[in-house]
Amino acid sequence: MEESYRINKKRNTWSRLGDALSKTRSRVSNGIANVFSSGRELDDSLLDELEFNLLSADVGTNTAAQILDRLRKEISKRKLSSREQFIGALEDVLLDLANQLVKPLVITENRPFVILVTGVNGVGKTTTIGKLAHRFKKDGLSVMLAAGDTYRAAAIDQLQRWGQLNDVPVVAQQTGADSASVAHDAFQIANSRSIDVLIVDTAGRLHSNKGLMDELAKVHRVIARLDASAPHESILVLDATIGQNALLQVDQFDTAVQLSGLVLTKLDGTAKGGVVLALPSISSLPLYYVGLGESIDALQPFDPQDYVTGLLGS
Repeated sequence: MEESYRINKKRNTWSRLGDALSKTRSRVSNGIANVFSSGRELDDSLLDELEFNLLSADVGTNTAAQILDRLRKEISKRKLSSREQFIGALEDVLLDLANQLVKPLVITENRPFVILVTGVNGVGKTTTIGKLAHRFKKDGLSVMLAAGDTYRAAAIDQLQRWGQLNDVPVVAQQTGADSASVAHDAFQIANSRSIDVLIVDTAGRLHSNKGLMDELAKVHRVIARLDASAPHESILVLDATIGQNALLQVDQFDTAVQLSGLVLTKLDGTAKGGVVLALPSISSLPLYYVGLGESIDALQPFDPQDYVTGLLGS
C-alpha cells in the first residue's frame, strides 16, 4: 500500500506531456521494470530486452541501437549495477537526444510575420493553426488566418470556425480557388491592417504526389515575392500515431518549402511516442510544439525534460 501511494503521488506531479505519454510509457517503463525483475543482473541479454521495448515504442532501429551503444559505454565506464543507476544513465542518454530538438518559435519584428503550415491529410493541420492562433493572441499579438486549403469546403469552414473561436479574421476564397492567390491576398490584407502574425493553411497532400508538392512550392514562392524574408516559418505538422512513417514526410516537404520546424500532434493517443527520439537522426529541425489533446490549450511547447520523465515514469 505504501509503494502504491508513492507511485500515485509521483504520477500526480507529472506534467501534461507526461500524462499524454501514458500509452508509450506503458511499453517503455514496464519493460524496464521487467528487465530488473527477480534481481537479475545488468547484462547484454537485459539490454537486448530494453532494445525491444524501445522498438515497441517506435524509437526506430537506428536510434535504439545508438541508445544501447551509449548505455553500454556508460555501464562499463561507471560500473553501473543498480536499477537506479541504470535509469539515471538512460535518462541522460534520452535527454541528450531530446535536447537536440529544442528551439522556441520566436515571432520576430517582421510584419506581417508569415507562418506557412503544411502536412499530409489528417494530421490535424487546421486544428494546429487554430491553437497557434490562440497562443499568439494570448501573447498579445494580432493574428490573421489564410484558408489556403481550397480543395475542401469543409477545410475552409473549419478554419473559419477557428477564426470565430479566436476572434481573428480569416481570408478565404471559394472552393477550388488557387491557394497561392489566397496566400497573396491574405498577405496584402494583413500588411494593410498592420497584422502581427499571418498563418497560412495549405491543402493536405501526400509527400509522394509531385504535382501537389509543386503547387505547395508555388505558394512558398508567391509569399517570398511579397516579402523576400517570408515565409518566416515553414512548419510541417506530423501525426504521432503513425510513428516512424511520419519521418518519411520530412525530406519531401523540406525540399518543397524549406522547413524551419515541426509540430507533432496526437501524442496523447498513441503508444508510438518514442518516434520523437528518432527525429534528430533524420533532420536538424526543431520540434516546436506537441499536441496533447483536443482542448484549445493542448498544443504545448516541446519540453525535453518533461518528455523523458514522462517516457520513463521517473
